Amino acid sequence: MKLQTGRLIFRQVSTEDLNNIHELLSLPETDKFNTLGIPETTLETERIINDWRSGQNDKPQTSYVFCLDSIVTKQFIGIIALNIGKPNYKTAEVWYKIHSDHWRKGYATEALSKLIYFGFIDLGLHRIEAGCAVENIASIKVLEKVGMTKEGIKRKKLPIRGEWKDNYFYAILDEDFFGLK
Repeated sequence: MKLQTGRLIFRQVSTEDLNNIHELLSLPETDKFNTLGIPETTLETERIINDWRSGQNDKPQTSYVFCLDSIVTKQFIGIIALNIGKPNYKTAEVWYKIHSDHWRKGYATEALSKLIYFGFIDLGLHRIEAGCAVENIASIKVLEKVGMTKEGIKRKKLPIRGEWKDNYFYAILDEDFFGLK
């Protein structure tokens, strides 16, 4: 499977991405709204990657976790994922993490737009969901730019650095997506 945009190549995450992903997950800026917490060792990061990869091996595939690389420089930009829900619901959840060196350059919006396209066009999904901490203004802007609708708030849902944080939940339906295009 090959996904790409004008600036990004998507490739399914592998154990070869350990160092880039460990660095990304270890950045305090990235951890600000991260429920995983900063991994203490690369072994912990390797376990996270292996969990992600297990869904990539399911038949049918239930998890798509991609590394994002610059087409021009081949530099690692971040990660993005689409996790399939129960088959009869035709839903998925998306999430992403962009390295702070590449913030405010439109990469998250570009990558998420492509992943939503993949979900509706290639996978035939009905609904794609996302959540983010209410304080995460940058992610809120990304979710809204790609056409997702804020549907509500879940109180004290996210365990972030020892505190329970509120979470907005967003979604886009296939009818919204096809109406936008």
